[in-house]
Amino acid sequence: MLRVLGNPKRLCTGVTRRDLITAGAALGLNLPAFLRAEARKTPPAGAGAATGHDKHFGRAKACILLFLYGSPSQIELADQKPDAPVEVRGELKSIRSTLPGCDVCELLPHTSRVMHNVTVVRSVTHPYPIHGVAYATTSIPEIDVSMELAPHDSKHWPFIGSTVAHLEQRRNPASAKRAVPDNIALPFPFSSQRTGEVQRAGPYPAFLGNQFHPHYTSFHGKATAKITKTLTDRTIEFDEPYAGIAPDSYFTLGGEHTADLTLDRMNTRKSLLDQMEDARRARDKSGSRDPFREMAYSLISSNAVRHALDVRRESAKTRESYGHMLFGQSCLAARRLVEAGSKFVTVFWDEFGLAGSGWDTHWEHYPRMRNELMPGFDRGFSGLISDLDQRGMLDDTLVMVLSEHGRTPKLSSAKGAGRDHWSQAYSVLLAGGGIARGKVVGKTDKIGGTVADRPVSPKDLLATAYHLLGYDLETTIADKTNRPVSIVPTGQVLRDVLA
Repeated sequence: MLRVLGNPKRLCTGVTRRDLITAGAALGLNLPAFLRAEARKTPPAGAGAATGHDKHFGRAKACILLFLYGSPSQIELADQKPDAPVEVRGELKSIRSTLPGCDVCELLPHTSRVMHNVTVVRSVTHPYPIHGVAYATTSIPEIDVSMELAPHDSKHWPFIGSTVAHLEQRRNPASAKRAVPDNIALPFPFSSQRTGEVQRAGPYPAFLGNQFHPHYTSFHGKATAKITKTLTDRTIEFDEPYAGIAPDSYFTLGGEHTADLTLDRMNTRKSLLDQMEDARRARDKSGSRDPFREMAYSLISSNAVRHALDVRRESAKTRESYGHMLFGQSCLAARRLVEAGSKFVTVFWDEFGLAGSGWDTHWEHYPRMRNELMPGFDRGFSGLISDLDQRGMLDDTLVMVLSEHGRTPKLSSAKGAGRDHWSQAYSVLLAGGGIARGKVVGKTDKIGGTVADRPVSPKDLLATAYHLLGYDLETTIADKTNRPVSIVPTGQVLRDVLA
């Protein structure tokens, strides 16, 4: 099994596993009680009822958010600058894509063949060049470093996936009992698998309450590639699942920060599951029904979730099309979850093993692009878009490739050249669910440093997603003071990205 770093005792809600496992079939007893205590009464749906919606409203039945933590360079992603000086354009060449006017990096050959299904927004901009995952994925109006490093700061707003799950339950209370829940995140709890820094803010339910925390998965598998990375004082080599994983890898629901997993502990878990099954049978005989107990059982024992996350059930050809790397197989699991009925699924390309990994290429930019980053993204993203399209699911499934910011147009000279944080201009990719096929929106200057046309805010991207998913922007949720606030107060729907 892959050894992952992080706290071995806490679940994604912050409650310890030991707390939940005490007293026999504890998950059958304590988790429902916890869910019940954490649940919040929400106002009825319908506040700010929509009028005059266009044909795109509610077009997307589901959303898959692909978040590239650390942030790729806009120049190497989809805003090539072949005529810029070498210190800007760098050492990678451009190749033609199927989207006219949008060449891509030579390390993206598979992506180049699906770009006719994609809308590229090249003019995203905001004033916060920090790892503001919360700013990119929530409606929080502003952010700073202290909030970035404090996931549970009271000023935070709920993650878009949490808001979607909340609104779905308001619209249809039975959605809480679905076999496959909304708001699932892969491949493991966010910012839990690297050493050296505190957890980052972003995918948390904030004032909606822990009932709407993302349902994280666990990854089960072995890394098959090694990465060498130079630190301040030394060079280290470590197993890197984003560069390659074994074909028998898969996911399960119930993400834990697990440092090691022995056979004895696996046997203990089997015993626990047996106890839970005994408790379920006793419950069925009694005829007792507790909605929070039902939620607990459904999350832990749902065959639909387990089957959806077991990517080994896919054909070898399909798995290969996504690439045998952690990001690609996570994208495949996301497609399977949406197909099974989940409304919102997130795949985080997160840091692993070391702080400053992921797409945070302050140094060794090109070696990491070649060996660690671009191949996995190329296969995963292109595999997802092609697969959704071939299955007739792309028109109903919104796919968003987001990050916190872009990277500096000019390469630094530190540690073998890198690109630093840059939020004045960067690119995102959108596809499906009412998004136009084959379009470029916005423009940057000659070096990809500033927006020259059609500035777009991260909040506009969120507003567009809510619109396509069928949530009117005037819909309100209750904040921490129980005051009604709009789901995205400062965003506007990007009409020019719609089909």
